[in-house]
Amino acid sequence: MNKVRQLLRRDSWVVPFLKSQKSGLFWSIVLSFLTILAAGSLMFVSGYLISRAAQRPENVLMIYVPIVLTRGFGIARPVFRYAQRLVSHNWVLRFVSKSRRRLYESVASTASNIRSRLQTGEVLSLLADDLDRLQNLYLRTLFPLGAGMILYLFVSVGIGVVNWLFMLWWMMMLSVIMIVVPIVSFFANRTRVKKQKQLQSQLYTEATDAVLGLQDWVLSGRQQDLIAYQGQVMADLANTKRTSMKFGWWRDFWIQILVLILVVSTTIWAGTQFAESRMAVNFIAAFVLAIFPLVDSFLGVNQGVSEASFYEDSMTRLNELPVPEAEVTTPKTIKTPTIVLNNVTFKYGDKVIISQLDLVVKAGEKVAILGRSGSGKTTLLKLIAGDIVPESGHVTIGNESVQSLKQNLSKFIAVLDQQSYLFDTTILNNVRMGNIGATDDQVKAAITQAGLQPLIDSLPEKYHTKMQEAGARFSGGEQQRFALARILLQNAPIVILDEPTVGLDPKTEHQVLRQIFKVLQNRTIIWVTHHLTGIDEVNHAYFLSEGHFILSDTPEKLRTTSTHFQKLLAMDDFH
Repeated sequence: MNKVRQLLRRDSWVVPFLKSQKSGLFWSIVLSFLTILAAGSLMFVSGYLISRAAQRPENVLMIYVPIVLTRGFGIARPVFRYAQRLVSHNWVLRFVSKSRRRLYESVASTASNIRSRLQTGEVLSLLADDLDRLQNLYLRTLFPLGAGMILYLFVSVGIGVVNWLFMLWWMMMLSVIMIVVPIVSFFANRTRVKKQKQLQSQLYTEATDAVLGLQDWVLSGRQQDLIAYQGQVMADLANTKRTSMKFGWWRDFWIQILVLILVVSTTIWAGTQFAESRMAVNFIAAFVLAIFPLVDSFLGVNQGVSEASFYEDSMTRLNELPVPEAEVTTPKTIKTPTIVLNNVTFKYGDKVIISQLDLVVKAGEKVAILGRSGSGKTTLLKLIAGDIVPESGHVTIGNESVQSLKQNLSKFIAVLDQQSYLFDTTILNNVRMGNIGATDDQVKAAITQAGLQPLIDSLPEKYHTKMQEAGARFSGGEQQRFALARILLQNAPIVILDEPTVGLDPKTEHQVLRQIFKVLQNRTIIWVTHHLTGIDEVNHAYFLSEGHFILSDTPEKLRTTSTHFQKLLAMDDFH
C-alpha cells in the first residue's frame, strides 16, 4: 500500500486526471453511497413494515408511511444505481480515452527513445493491459472504497444514536471487515498478483512478437517449440489465476462468517433493546435485514484493495514512458543538422562496444552502416539517438550535444525499424501518429508519397480501413510503407533506418528501399543493414567491426577496391 501511495505521489497519469475531474469523482462516490443507502433503507423499512403488519394494526393508516417509504426506497435504489453507472463510466471512459491518446503520442513522438527499450508486444501490452488495469483502479477500488468509508461512518453514527456501546461493537466489526481483512488480503495476495501480472505481460509480449516473426519459426521448423513454450506460459498463468481465485473465495467466505456474526449479534442486541415495547419490537427485523445490502459493499472494498498490487506495476510502466512535450521549440542554434561523433567510446561493463569512433554525416547525406551481429551497429544508433551516453568523446547534431536536445530530439530524428508500431485503428489514425496535429489532407499526402494510393483505392473503406493489431491486415512491405508515411508526416531532417526490410522477400525489399530513398531524398539518412541490397542509394558505406570502422568509401569505389565488398555484393544480387 505504501508503494501505491508513493507512486500516486509521483504519478503523471492517474493523479492529474483525478485533480481535473474532481466533481465527477465526488458524484460517483456519493451516488454509490446513496445506492447502498437506498438498498439498506429499503430492507430496514420492509423489515419494520412486515413486523408491524403482522401485529394486525387496527387501522391501515398506521402502516401507510412505511408502505410509501418502501415504494420510495424501492424506486430510489435503481435510479441511484443507474445514475452512478452513467457518471462513473463516463468518468472512466474519459480517462481511458485521454490515456490511450497520450500513449499513442508518447510512442509516436519519442520513438527513438522507446525503440531501444520496448518491443512491439510490450507497447501493445501497455495499451491492452495497463490502461485497463488503471480503469479498474477507479471502478473497483477508488469508487467502492470511497463509498465504503462514507457508509462506515454513516452506519456507526446511526447505531450510536440508539446505543453507543453497540456502536463500538459495530465499529470494531466493520473495521475488521473493511480495513483489517483488505490490508491482510493485499499483502497475502501481493506475490501472486505480481506473478500473474508478469506472466500476462510476458504472454502478450511474446505471443505478439511470435506472430510477427511467425515466418522465421516456420522456416526454421520450430513450430512445436513455439507451441510448447507458449503453452507452458499459459499453464503457469492459469495455475496462478486459480490460486488467486481460491484465495478470493476463502477471503469472501470469512467475510461472510464475520457478517453472520454481525447479524446474530445484531439480532440479540435488537431483541434486548426493543423487546419490551410493542411498537419498538418491529425494529428487530428492520435492523437485522438492513445488514444484508451492506455485504456487497464490504465485498467490493475487499476485492478492490486486494487488487491494488495490479496497479503498482501498471503505474510504474506507464510513468516510465517519455512524456511528449505539448510545444517543443527547435533550438535556434541548429541551422544545419550535421551529425558528428568525435572520438566516441562506449562500454557495457568492461566490454568495449564502440572504440574511439569518428563519424561525420552532413545534412542531406545518405550513409550505410554495415557489420555483423555484435559489431556495435545498434549501440552506434543509440548513441546518435541520445538513448545512451558515451564513456568518452562527443555526439552532436548541428554543434549541439545530443543529450541537451533529448526533449526535442523527435523534431530532428525519425526512426524506421523492422517492427513498426501499428495499432488496431484506422489508417488515418495510424499515420497521423507521426504528427498529431496534421490535417487529413496532410496525412493523405504522406500516404500518397509513400506509394500507397493504389492500395488505398482498392480498399472498401479507403482511409478509414482498420489496420488490425500490429497492422496484421497488410503485408510486411505494406506495413513498412505505412510506417514510412508516418515518418514523412513527422518531417524530421534525420531519418534512421534500422534494418527496416528484414523479413521481406528480395523483390519487396528492393521496392520498399527504392521508395524510401526516393521520398526521403532531401533528408539525412543513416541506414543500418546487414547486406548490400540497395547500397547504390547511399553516398557512403561504413563497415563496422569490433567497435570501429574497418572500411569506408563510396559504393562505386568499393566495387573496384574491396574484395570483401565484392563478395557481399555477389551474395545479395537477387537478379
